Amino acid sequence: MNEQELIKYYNKFNEEKRLNTRHGQVEYQTSLKYINMYLKKMNNPSIIDIGAGSGRYSAFLADSGYKVTAIELIKHNVRKVEALKKNITVFQGNAINLKKFKDESFDLTLLFGPMYHLLTKEEKLKALNEAKRITKTNGIIMVAYCMNDYAVITHGFKDNYIMECLHDNQLDKDFHCLVKTNDLYSMVRLEDIDELNELANLDRIKIIATDGPANYMRSTLNKMDDETFNIFLEYHFKTCERMDMMGASAHTLDILKKN
Repeated sequence: MNEQELIKYYNKFNEEKRLNTRHGQVEYQTSLKYINMYLKKMNNPSIIDIGAGSGRYSAFLADSGYKVTAIELIKHNVRKVEALKKNITVFQGNAINLKKFKDESFDLTLLFGPMYHLLTKEEKLKALNEAKRITKTNGIIMVAYCMNDYAVITHGFKDNYIMECLHDNQLDKDFHCLVKTNDLYSMVRLEDIDELNELANLDRIKIIATDGPANYMRSTLNKMDDETFNIFLEYHFKTCERMDMMGASAHTLDILKKN
C-alpha cells in the first residue's frame, strides 16, 4: 500500500458525496441491510469499523444505539469522525496491525475500505487475519472488495483506456488487473477472494453484489423519480445474492463467520 499517496488522495476525495449519489445509495443501503440483518441476531454487540473513512457507517450504528469503535488511517478522516460527536471511539491506525485490540474483542467486524487499497495478497491476508483475530468466536466479519471486471469494462472499454492498460502491463492475458507500487486501488475476482478466505480459514455465509448494475446506470438512476428508484432498489435486493451478479458488480460484500 502506498500510504502517503493514499493520504493525499483521501484528503481531497469526498466519500460522503459519493455515498449520497443514487448509485452510492444503492451500495450504502445494501450494506446497511445486511449489517442490520446480523446485528438483530446479536445481544448487545460490540462493533469495530476498520477503515471507517469519514464515519458514515459508524455514525449510523452509533445513532442506532450500538457501541462502535472506528479505526481510520487518514488523520483528516479521523478528525471528521471526531467532529460528528457521536458515541464512537475512534483511533488512527492501519488495518494490517491492530495490536491495540485484544483477541476476541468484537461481535461484528467491518472491513469495508482497506481491501480496496491493500495491493498485495500478503497485505490483504494480514488485514483479514487481524480482523479474524479481534473478532469473537462465532462473530461476523464483513469484507468489501472492488471487483476486477467492473474496472475492465468501465475504465478499459467504456472510457477507452484499454489499449493504454494493455501497453502499460496493467492487465494480464486473462484481463486480470495487475497492481503496481504506486496504484491506489487493487481489484479482485471471486477466485482471489476465495483464496484469501481459505488461507485465513474463514467460512463464508454469503457474498453480496453490493451495487449490482447501479454503477453502469448512473445517469439513468439520477433521472428516475423516487418511486421508480425504490422499485429499482427492490429489484436489486432480490438479485444481489445471485452468484451470476457478482463478477461485474463494482463492489462485493463478503460475509464471513469465525468458527
